[in-house]
Amino acid sequence: MLDKEAAETEVMRGKGESVSRSGAARRPDPVLTGGKTRSVKPNRRSEETISSILRATEEVVLLSGADRISILEVCKLAGVSRGTFYRYFSSQEDLLDTFSRHKRDDFHQVLLNTISTVEEPEARLNAFISFIDDYLEQSRARRLLVVAPEYALGFFRRIFHDSILRFQDTLDIVFDDWDARLGVKLDRELICEMIIRYVLSEVLVPERAGRRLLPVRVKRLFASLIMGSTSRTRR
Repeated sequence: MLDKEAAETEVMRGKGESVSRSGAARRPDPVLTGGKTRSVKPNRRSEETISSILRATEEVVLLSGADRISILEVCKLAGVSRGTFYRYFSSQEDLLDTFSRHKRDDFHQVLLNTISTVEEPEARLNAFISFIDDYLEQSRARRLLVVAPEYALGFFRRIFHDSILRFQDTLDIVFDDWDARLGVKLDRELICEMIIRYVLSEVLVPERAGRRLLPVRVKRLFASLIMGSTSRTRR
């Protein structure tokens, strides 16, 4: 009798463990965004949903600022439910952090797509200057600075050092050409740092009167930085 009851208990325990394991296997994992959530294999639909949410985030931030961003408003503009939103983002902070990384990566990807295929040094420099000009003309960074100054300054700090490295990479053939012609090794990092500082200064204090002369001014800035680097190298 006792042996029979023990056997039945063991069978029920085994069934319970089986149900528990199968139930755990059916639980979906949330999608990774800002590092606070677990990941699942990405798919096209997920990427499109995230893109829609990030586009909506930009519109909401530019309208009301980052401090007063409403997740409900973002969901409404993106056409998703709050449940869908929380599948991809764990919080408002997670959303804003992901949005910052998205804008930074987009800036660098457009730069790469614009000039990386240009093989002639002078033509690549001109393409780079045109990219800077277009960015300052079309960027919504100034609006972001007005409606969300603290968030905007944090974003500028975030892209600063990355931009120095990306500028060096994309202008490598230009610097190689200058080094060969001048017979010196230019300080590439310093030159690129001055360029990104110039870009940010135009965002903060735009030069309205001479807007069409910006490409010329950037070329003069390059020339001045090159002469300065040459002088320090030859001392």
